[in-house]
Amino acid sequence: MGDHHHHQVRAEEFEKKAEKKLSGWGIFGSKYEDAADLLEKAANSFKLAKSLSTFNVWIVSGDQAGKAYLKLADCHLKSDSKHDAANAYAEAAKCYKKVDTNEAASCLERAVNIFCEIGRLNMAARYYKEIAEYYEADQKIDQAISYFEKAAEFFQNEEVTTSANQCNLKVAQYAAQLEQYEKAIKIYEEIACQSLNNNLLKYGVKGHLLNAGMCHLCKADVVSITNALEKYQDLDPTFTGTRECKFLSDLAAAMDEEDIAKFTDVVKEFDSMTPLDSWKTTMLLRVKEKLKAKELEEDDLT
Repeated sequence: MGDHHHHQVRAEEFEKKAEKKLSGWGIFGSKYEDAADLLEKAANSFKLAKSLSTFNVWIVSGDQAGKAYLKLADCHLKSDSKHDAANAYAEAAKCYKKVDTNEAASCLERAVNIFCEIGRLNMAARYYKEIAEYYEADQKIDQAISYFEKAAEFFQNEEVTTSANQCNLKVAQYAAQLEQYEKAIKIYEEIACQSLNNNLLKYGVKGHLLNAGMCHLCKADVVSITNALEKYQDLDPTFTGTRECKFLSDLAAAMDEEDIAKFTDVVKEFDSMTPLDSWKTTMLLRVKEKLKAKELEEDDLT
């Protein structure tokens, strides 16, 4: 009870004083600045109370801290301190993060709008990415894609290519999960092309081409994957000698022969050397299901 209760009481006192300031008469902008000072103290005390409390009280304190930061943002806006207001919204988002994803995202969205207005586009990009991560953690994939795309666009405009690529790779990963294979292929191929001329990123090219190839396989179109493999080997002559390239062409051959046993062996062999992550496993299972369906169809015909 002790420490947590002490900070909680102090926070509520600061908040009351701030309310009093705001409802009273003030000279010019000073009442908002004074109230902002008190609300900042209130929010910090609520945060301290939260860090020292049990889970149930923790949610309440988190909510109170969030509300205090929202009031603080409002004071900053009234005294035209836009940068401070944006930071207060970002702090509010942190308080709501584990309590209410939508509320956290909406606070960050307000911060982003202000950062755009005052030309701090790098901050806007960072917070768009954070909103995307909130939705990602909440398994809201459509919203996550949309915010990762916005973040990528902003990072690209600011020429922060590595961050733009990180966000675009997330878009590709989730687009493929939603069976939007063409969209995913385009992103993987673009990032592979960009990375070819960059000594730091060159080592990642075969991974991007492998992912693109997996998406081609999911379309269950042997011509499509065969053409893609030719294109990738022209693009990057070193790709030909890689295990990734061999893996894709062996899978394509197994598909062409409609040989499920061969397909399974190729996957097992690759996995024993380079363990497949859950995304690749999901993609390969989809291809295998399509192969099985084809086999059943043909059994019915004979």
